[in-house]
Amino acid sequence: MFTVRDFLMKPFLSYGMGLLFLGVSVNLSAQKSELSGDFHKNRRLELRQKLPPNSVAVFFSSPVRNRANDVDYVYHQDPNFYYLTGWNEPHAVLLVSNVPQQDAEGNYYEKLYVRERDARNEMWNGKQLGVEGAAKMGFERVASKNEFIQSELNYDQFDSVLIFDFNNDVRDFKNDPSDLFDLQSHFKEAINYPANFDATRYRLYQRIRTAEQDQVPSLKRLIAYYARQDTTLLGDPIIKDFLSAEEVPLIDLKTRTAFLTRDYTFDIDLLSSLMASLREKKAPEEIVLLKKAIQISVQGQIEVMKALHPDMTEREVQGIHQLVFKKYGAAHEGYPSIVGAGDNACVLHYITNDKTELENQLILMDLGAEYNGYTADVTRTVPVSGVFSPEQRALYQIVYDAQNAGIAAAQKGAPFRAIETAASEAVKKGLLELGLITSPEEFRRYLPHGVSHHIGLDVHDPGNYTTLDTDMVITVEPGIYVPSGSPCDPKWWDIGIRIEDDILITEEGPVNLSAGAPRAWQEIEKLMTEKSPLDGFKLPPLEVD
Repeated sequence: MFTVRDFLMKPFLSYGMGLLFLGVSVNLSAQKSELSGDFHKNRRLELRQKLPPNSVAVFFSSPVRNRANDVDYVYHQDPNFYYLTGWNEPHAVLLVSNVPQQDAEGNYYEKLYVRERDARNEMWNGKQLGVEGAAKMGFERVASKNEFIQSELNYDQFDSVLIFDFNNDVRDFKNDPSDLFDLQSHFKEAINYPANFDATRYRLYQRIRTAEQDQVPSLKRLIAYYARQDTTLLGDPIIKDFLSAEEVPLIDLKTRTAFLTRDYTFDIDLLSSLMASLREKKAPEEIVLLKKAIQISVQGQIEVMKALHPDMTEREVQGIHQLVFKKYGAAHEGYPSIVGAGDNACVLHYITNDKTELENQLILMDLGAEYNGYTADVTRTVPVSGVFSPEQRALYQIVYDAQNAGIAAAQKGAPFRAIETAASEAVKKGLLELGLITSPEEFRRYLPHGVSHHIGLDVHDPGNYTTLDTDMVITVEPGIYVPSGSPCDPKWWDIGIRIEDDILITEEGPVNLSAGAPRAWQEIEKLMTEKSPLDGFKLPPLEVD
């Protein structure tokens, strides 16, 4: 006998259970949210409890983004907005305050503004919920977005107005006088948000304003770093004085920065930290959705390993993964799929996936199904031929050992950096033994990225990255990448390897939720000998005059 929890912990299907593409019974209506209304309501309550005294947090929905001409991308809601509301439509605003607001119905602490239903829009783009639908979702107050434009809420009543800084990707739909562009414009005017506001300068001014004398050297290094990214900062009088003075007149600079930011009643940083502290630990409902996304992604890796053969292209491999995703009701990929063979595996975010000759190469497959908004992040690297070469196997074993070390370090109460430290030590040791490096410090040449991050509504979910705790779901993903021309024996060139698994932190230790996809090279080679349901799938050639 096993409980539901035991079932969810088990691999979705064993290696040997082929996916019956024509007969598998799955629920394809996966886009109806499986999170309860209470989930979002409780998240808003938790946020309210974290807000500083007498403050309000303001959230805007994601913009509608254009692909080309009159074609838009499929709408994807801002993850923070969805986390707090469950609302998946554009042109919306959420206000959450820890001081009561009043209207004719009494006191309230939260209000959602949404678009009205539009019969013509629904004819073209599908049913909308509108104000009436939102009113059934458990919000204290719901109103039309038109009312937000007309609102005369005095934001000066709050000591802090918490926001995320605005991006420049919001279009102005001229036929809608209260679209997202207008909603943001009205709000900016209401909080005296300057038209020329520079977020980087603002943050640096704040750091200078609150700095202690012993923090000056490190702050100088930080400002110098930003100045290399944006050379116009060096023309700023305060930043120029701060960097060039022999002995920084800190009191003078504090006074000057305080004067320049005196009219800013809004905060563009604190809200990110508060949302990270909420989202880094997953609720039970979220963990269920993540497990589903991960298990779907695992099955994709399994099916590709069985179906892969040297005549395939990178795009075909990607297509098999995505077919599995769709069959299990995952509407989207959580991020652009990375399917790179040979030299392409050495490109960390390679997403063109257009190589047509894969024979005798390793293929790196970094793909994650997005299920009900939550995304997995699983990577496997396998030999297209079905057998690792000696060089491929030697480097693969290093990455495998490094990942095992990283997973073992992912214990409740451990610092987040412990994962990186453990994995990096294993990579250093292995590369030194093989002669690819001559000193430990050189390992970054072949492992240039971090090896762990949170997953959730974002593939790189927000978190404070301090201490590991129960109910966090993170990746452990070391790699080794040896592009052509690297200062080592050419026999190692064009080998790129990453192994990535999704790990749940528990009281008892780390649980590998993606363990169903084989990791050890021996297990991979064994699985690749099995038959695939796609072995007989062939299409006729195209005949074009």
